[in-house]
Amino acid sequence: MSRKQVFNGVNVLELCRAVMGPQVGRELAVHGATVIRIDSYKNPDTLNFIPPFKDKIEINRSGMGALFNTNKYGLSLDLSSPGGHEVATRLVKWADIIGESMRVGSVAKLGLDYQSCQKINPDVIYFSANLQGQDGPHANYTGFGSQIAALAGFWEVAGFPDKEPIGTEAYTDYIAPWYLLTTVIAALDYRHRTGKGVHIDLSQLEAGITFLGPAILDFTVNKRIAHRVGNKHPYAAPHGAYPCLGDDRWIAIAVFNDMEWKALCEALNKPSYIQDPKFATVLRRKENEEELDDLISQWTCGLAVEETMTVLQQAGVSAGIVASAQDLFADPQLRHRQHFRILNHAAIGPHSYHSPAYRLSKTPCELRKAAPCLGEDNLYVLRDILGYSEDDISDMLSDGILTTDGDLLGGTTNR
Repeated sequence: MSRKQVFNGVNVLELCRAVMGPQVGRELAVHGATVIRIDSYKNPDTLNFIPPFKDKIEINRSGMGALFNTNKYGLSLDLSSPGGHEVATRLVKWADIIGESMRVGSVAKLGLDYQSCQKINPDVIYFSANLQGQDGPHANYTGFGSQIAALAGFWEVAGFPDKEPIGTEAYTDYIAPWYLLTTVIAALDYRHRTGKGVHIDLSQLEAGITFLGPAILDFTVNKRIAHRVGNKHPYAAPHGAYPCLGDDRWIAIAVFNDMEWKALCEALNKPSYIQDPKFATVLRRKENEEELDDLISQWTCGLAVEETMTVLQQAGVSAGIVASAQDLFADPQLRHRQHFRILNHAAIGPHSYHSPAYRLSKTPCELRKAAPCLGEDNLYVLRDILGYSEDDISDMLSDGILTTDGDLLGGTTNR
């Protein structure tokens, strides 16, 4: 039997695309909100085409698409049609929260921007999750999280100093949702106290930049520009990933002081290096870091990674395996906390989903519904939530207001 959750009774209309916006809707949904996600076979969300895919590349078989849409209801609606706009208007009246993460100006063309929605639902909470915010000379720039991560400065510091930037993929896509979710919760509290809605304008670029605070401060104060340093750390040695027994098995080790250095040497049965002048202090270890890394690699390459991690952890040294997906599913800590939950997806089948990283003791999360295939919940949303008759819904289907896989060439896409 389901227990009461913190967002029970909160209705969310999601007009979001890709990762940033849908992550917010997912967190609300797994804590009780009713989230209706609008997608369309006519103009499907990019999230549907991000690998991995189950069996084959197909719109409803993306692991990423499944991951970010847990517990949501899916409506395949052509928002550009007059009939689609009429359905959307009903959803606007129904919603407590509306979220969009389209290109700036796109929702205004659909008549679904904040100003338009506020006229229909005056106390609505509306968030715009865009790359660089709603205004300014670059507001209309297009791109994804990978481009914004580069623009925010992450690519300049990600990689090795003698090589080109390796990038951080769409790192800012995974930073921004938590700022946005916190703000949405604050807006719910504000509306509860005042009866007033609010428009939240989030810039993914600005959210990302906050994670480079130390580098920005260092430039502001010392005029030093942060660059790529690989696995090095300015105040730690050894500090890096070192090879262990097996195919592509590595252990990450970080030693910040002489006490940890002594513990590392003793754990690896190399006490003679404790007093070696080249390694006796952090400064000396930094001066001889290349030689030190070679010695550490010689020690670790003949050791099993799990055993090495256990020995070093017990000795008080910060160490952890460089985990693969297989390692994560076998991890006893994650199993204990039931981090991975199995849900049955209509196209993918039984599939692992992440639980939230946090646990609420009185109102725990509940993963009850796999991400919807496009249009999977059309009947439920239109009939049971919005009150349309089945004849109305049949007319919508025949009129193209509800999009189907026939709107895609061959019913699938191979982007």
